[in-house]
Amino acid sequence: MLKMSESDAENQPFDLTEPEDGELVSCASEARLVHSARNGDQEAFGILVQRYERRVVKVIRRFVPDVDLATDLVQESFLRAYERMDQFDPSRRFGPWLFRLAVNLTYDHLRKVKRRGRWSLFSEAGDGDGPDPSTPDPRVVREIAQEVQTVLEQIPEAYRTVLILRDLEGFCTSEVAAVTERSEATIRWRLAEARKMFREAWERRERMAEERKLS
Repeated sequence: MLKMSESDAENQPFDLTEPEDGELVSCASEARLVHSARNGDQEAFGILVQRYERRVVKVIRRFVPDVDLATDLVQESFLRAYERMDQFDPSRRFGPWLFRLAVNLTYDHLRKVKRRGRWSLFSEAGDGDGPDPSTPDPRVVREIAQEVQTVLEQIPEAYRTVLILRDLEGFCTSEVAAVTERSEATIRWRLAEARKMFREAWERRERMAEERKLS
């Protein structure tokens, strides 16, 4: 079961932020922000939150599609990061540490939910004002997304994490290696295995669905 370690990560360039005018800070500025946040500066930590929040939301929603639940987990991730800033090694990079914390927190929550037998993938949102005929049927999109999510759950966590970060969120291999604190060679191998697992699980579900239709 995946529990990412706290060993030193590789020293590749790392930037998991989405550039927006006036929001990005340089690596040197980020180091100063981290230093201030470790000394209790809430404003400095708030700037770090602004820099990473959008990407953390996107990553967590790959594991937890429910918007409200994902939002709660994002908030908890940043709260936990703030509470543990004194444990953060400033010689390392803040981004991998934050994403590792968020992914581990999300997995911890999902394990608890499954043990309680209340596994819900998608929120029951209202229908709104009715469908727009010019857009795809949201029910079809939701069904496909749920199928993908169901298949992903069949993949062991260590491989699922690599598949989600690399293929669904577009992290490069070096970024995934930094987040998971594994070598790039390990990430490439796990990605190949994860893709194979996903393909086999998807084809297996399709065969089962076809057999049910014929029976």
